[in-house]
Amino acid sequence: MTFLSEDDIEKALIARFGELGYANAPDAVIGPDGTAPERSAYDDVILRGRLEAALERLNPHIPPEAREEAIKQVLGSESASLVEENRRLHRLIVEGVDVEFHAEDGTIRGDKVRLIDFDYPDANDWLVVDQMVLIENGRNRRPDVVVFVNGLPLAVIELKNPGAETATLTSAYNQLQTYKAEIPSLFRTNAVLVTSDGTLARVGSLTANEERFMPWRTTDGREVAPKGSPEMDVLIEGVFEKGRFLELIRDFTVFGDTGSGIVKIIAGYHQFHAVKKAVQSTLRASAVDGDRKAGVIWHTQGSGKSLLMAFFAGQLVRHSQMENPTIVVLTDRNDLDDQLFQTFSMCRDLIRQTPEQAESREHLQQVLNRVSGGIIFTTLQKLSEGKMTDRRNVVVIADEAHRSHYGFRAKIDPKTGKRTYGFAKLLRDALPNASFIGFTGTPIEKDDVNTPAVFGDYIDIYDITRAVEDGATVPIYYESRLARIELPEEEKPRIDAEIEALTEDEALTEQEKLKQKWSNVEALVGAEKRLKMVAADIVEHFERRLAALDGKGMIVCMSRRICVALYNEIVALRPDW
Repeated sequence: MTFLSEDDIEKALIARFGELGYANAPDAVIGPDGTAPERSAYDDVILRGRLEAALERLNPHIPPEAREEAIKQVLGSESASLVEENRRLHRLIVEGVDVEFHAEDGTIRGDKVRLIDFDYPDANDWLVVDQMVLIENGRNRRPDVVVFVNGLPLAVIELKNPGAETATLTSAYNQLQTYKAEIPSLFRTNAVLVTSDGTLARVGSLTANEERFMPWRTTDGREVAPKGSPEMDVLIEGVFEKGRFLELIRDFTVFGDTGSGIVKIIAGYHQFHAVKKAVQSTLRASAVDGDRKAGVIWHTQGSGKSLLMAFFAGQLVRHSQMENPTIVVLTDRNDLDDQLFQTFSMCRDLIRQTPEQAESREHLQQVLNRVSGGIIFTTLQKLSEGKMTDRRNVVVIADEAHRSHYGFRAKIDPKTGKRTYGFAKLLRDALPNASFIGFTGTPIEKDDVNTPAVFGDYIDIYDITRAVEDGATVPIYYESRLARIELPEEEKPRIDAEIEALTEDEALTEQEKLKQKWSNVEALVGAEKRLKMVAADIVEHFERRLAALDGKGMIVCMSRRICVALYNEIVALRPDW
């Protein structure tokens, strides 16, 4: 049997980049002691000649001295923190470098020097360098493959020999961490990191831990490679095809402050392609002859749905066809509104503006009255009856779209004769020309005719099976545990009828009327005798699990009252918990 060596894997990788239109130059050629040197010293990580040529080509209207000033801003450091520097340089790469120069009329003019042409990928200089020797602070390191665009090192790929017992993806990841610590200059402009053993392959950001290095299982977003198939070729084409790579840098990379430091986040393949599909679907829906139903994205819980929505908003606000749209992010709970708002605020560089939270109905009406633009967060309850804006370039993003957005038909109270409508009609009356897109973490049931009627069909699906395969979320195992509700026979018909009345296709006033019926069912579910039985079962079951497997548990209850009561029952059994 013939085993591939690390050198074989590297050659195959270089050949794959060649098929994608990248040039190749070994460091033995372009290194300081090479036959055609492009680096003057072993601590040079930027190919200055290529950068100068690219800036002249992409910015012919900018004087040479201003282009030189832009290069100085790229080469010079402003922070001792690698991540802070990476964030600063990412902004320069995406937005351009601000410069000032004297115009022909003698006035001082400001402009931007483009480092990369994102609109025309082939206008850039694409190069892969293998076995690049770097010496920094006395440390001598040689990364396997470095990807350059216009002389800037934007990707580092670490390869391992699959035939060696210790050569794993973990060892490749650890090697990258060593490089970051010992030759940090290489990573100042870094966009992505890749680990591979020739078969398995993972991609991650500068700050990602090993768990967040993920597979990239599709090139075009339509066909997903089966689990277990060779991953490297798909990842290289999926990430490094020139247009996609530049999109990933510009439109699918964010920095966020977690409180314990800055993290850099790049989209996964499922987010990248779902957003592209969603943008196209929204353009179709919002056209003059569009049906205003952009569709539904179902991405399972834990797969980054909030970031997916932010990436989508960032793409939409930049699209010329949308004419600077207003985006309304709609939730049905204040806590969800706050969570999403925090995610979008973290992505404000990406969405090119600071989002706003509507404080009241009046405030919502005020921000909707603007001519264009804006990303507005609101809950359903802040919508008022009647038209709030009739603009066409308004897009409503509904979180958990299956839950609270139904109700076109009128309901008449038999006692008062008052006519009320559900939220679907309220929304359309308030925003008659808006387009609607739904995001959900749970599948739409087959007999649910409301969600497609309100939002349209599925745009993209990323279910729990694929999320588990990718390591995006942990597997869920179901084990049935039954705690019976003791209910007299004569009560069953009445309770059944009341449960049927608990539908989401109700206006807020109808929901208020159902509170009494809900409390009856809640009292049965949360009866003291039943909760004692549930608590004893949970404690016994959890302790048996912990004896075999370390972990933690989460208990979901019907109401806050039941949560408190069940907590007290468990504490009574295990006060040391």
